[in-house]
Amino acid sequence: MHVAGERGNGGLSYDFHREIERGTELTFRCDFRETETTVQSCYLDNRLGVWNALRLCETLQDGIVAFSCWEEHGGGSVAYLARHIYETYGVRQALISDITWVTEGVRPGQGVAISLRDSLIPRRSYVERIRRIAREAGIAHQLEVEASGGSDAKELQLSAQPWDWCFVGRPKITCTPQRNRGQNGH
Repeated sequence: MHVAGERGNGGLSYDFHREIERGTELTFRCDFRETETTVQSCYLDNRLGVWNALRLCETLQDGIVAFSCWEEHGGGSVAYLARHIYETYGVRQALISDITWVTEGVRPGQGVAISLRDSLIPRRSYVERIRRIAREAGIAHQLEVEASGGSDAKELQLSAQPWDWCFVGRPKITCTPQRNRGQNGH
């Protein structure tokens, strides 16, 4: 199949030898690029989040790694996981590990972003504890203060259980399929 390009209304069209049934899941060809210091590809946020969590499992002691789903579709799994983890193990502190956007206040190459605010505000004393741990471990980091956006932390904060949470994410430059084709964009 060949994507013919954007239509005047911003939609995409295709050239294919047959009609594609409505509702068929399609994806763009991956234009993966790797250098000594960077990896570029669209749709990396979930893949990098899983890779990061699996790497954490190599050294984690006395902790739980939980993989959530449906974040981009209104949530759902975090509420269940939060209740189960809290009631079964008594855990009430969480690090949300995901990928965040490069913005005016969050720069690539300057360490992970520790969020002080997105659409919600975590408890400051817990965030300061995470910052202190990062400093003591020599982990480069920067503070993220955004007026919008969000993560799975929303379901933790709004749950019936008393969760402390902090978002920690590696900045990612936005990539779109059109921009990715034939240009040196990220």
